[in-house]
Amino acid sequence: MRSKRPVFKPYQQRQLLAIPPTLDELVPAAHPARVVNDVIDRLDLEPLLKAYHIRGSSSYHPQMLLKVLVYGYVTNTYSSRKLAAACRESVYLMWLSSMSYPDHNTINRFRGVRLKHALRDVFEDVVKLLAEEGLISIEEVNTDGTKIEANANRYTFVWKKAIQTNKEKMKKQLSEIWDYAQSVAKEEDRLPDPPDFTLIDSEKVNATVDKLNEKLSSREDVSRQVKSKLRYISKHYPQAIARYEQQEALLGERNSYSKTDTDATFMRMKEDHMRNGQLKPGYNVQISTSNQFIVNYTIHSNTTDTNTLGAHLAQHEASFGKAPQALTADAGYGSEENYTLLEQKGVTAFVKYGMFDKEQNENHNRKHPFSADKLFYNREQDCYICPMGQQMYYIGNGKRKTTTGFVQVSRRYQARNCEGCPLNGVCHKSKGNRIIEVNENLNRLKLKAHSLLNSEEGIERRKKRCFDVEPTFGNIKHNHGFKRFLLRGKEKVEIEWGLIAIAQNLRKKAA
Repeated sequence: MRSKRPVFKPYQQRQLLAIPPTLDELVPAAHPARVVNDVIDRLDLEPLLKAYHIRGSSSYHPQMLLKVLVYGYVTNTYSSRKLAAACRESVYLMWLSSMSYPDHNTINRFRGVRLKHALRDVFEDVVKLLAEEGLISIEEVNTDGTKIEANANRYTFVWKKAIQTNKEKMKKQLSEIWDYAQSVAKEEDRLPDPPDFTLIDSEKVNATVDKLNEKLSSREDVSRQVKSKLRYISKHYPQAIARYEQQEALLGERNSYSKTDTDATFMRMKEDHMRNGQLKPGYNVQISTSNQFIVNYTIHSNTTDTNTLGAHLAQHEASFGKAPQALTADAGYGSEENYTLLEQKGVTAFVKYGMFDKEQNENHNRKHPFSADKLFYNREQDCYICPMGQQMYYIGNGKRKTTTGFVQVSRRYQARNCEGCPLNGVCHKSKGNRIIEVNENLNRLKLKAHSLLNSEEGIERRKKRCFDVEPTFGNIKHNHGFKRFLLRGKEKVEIEWGLIAIAQNLRKKAA
């Protein structure tokens, strides 16, 4: 009886083909590489060509390098070295690059230098192509932000509060030595009144140190301890104050920055690998989406979403010529300044304010029956009625300026006599007569937002936002592993996120 043997398909590793297959035949028709190739072939790359010099040796074609970079980001290959290796190993990248083999320096230089002024135009062209195909709407967007860690040392930082503390110590030391110099000086050598150190700067510190050295360094009756302090101050304070001024210039309105990437601010991240709430250097990335396609993006160094909307809308206008018709966002954007800005630009704002969700809860309303918004207002007499029926009269306006310079105006009302009131301590916690502040403009804007958010359209848009913009961040960060920037500096970070945004849109189109 014949023994049975397994049957295998032919395997002839060195078999020559009469007609070898082309790279084009090896790339499936619906492969993402073809989507990348097709979209970039349709773009106007004139802004990118301007980044090249006329003289010098020939360069790799920017269209080819852009395809390689974008496809790398589509397939989660962010490193320039890995992309350079893939150009020799991946059939899809060999097809896109037409068997060119750019090294990692070429790819990195193209990404960090050549794309600096051109990538925004490329991204906008991609968005406009998607809009023409009916895949997205530029007019109706959902906006949100996330924090992404910077490529910076987590433990080398500068804090504004530390600078202020050190400057206060300098003021105290200089004032003490000045007072000592006055106490030991002869009548004819008596120093003038001490300098005003309310605002301390290099010029004031240098002048003070020079004056103290002039009066004290040559005197024999000055204590050794004071002379030692004066030598230390003369050696270190002029350099220290100059360094603090430079650091404050870099900080601007921020509270901190990283020494290895001065544009990065220390922020609280959701991705906390040490699980201790540690702040890490990062950037606040803002995007607007439509059907999970990224329509607009901006990069910010400030930590709160509230202060980013103005610049984000300005970028949308610069990209597409006008602001969107409708914008949906969560309560992080619900400020008087943002509502006013959206109203001025004619944008229908489906934007929550801070207490919107709690106001929908009846239990919360029952727990706060004496809040200012629940008091009766007598328009004719311009007064509020407190829970015990006492009139609260207008006592003037209060003004508050935000960090962005926006001025908020509130009308202040005060009760006449809260002493002995049975609700004292429940109605309010202040020691004197109760004072309430009423921001009429903000109340008007909140009422308008409340009406929009609770309309049928508003409810539908609120539901859609949760599975539009938020899953876009989740897809990029968790499915595609982009949780930390590779490049340093805000300009290069914007390039890197622009490539991420293009990759997200092309992945979505290919799907």
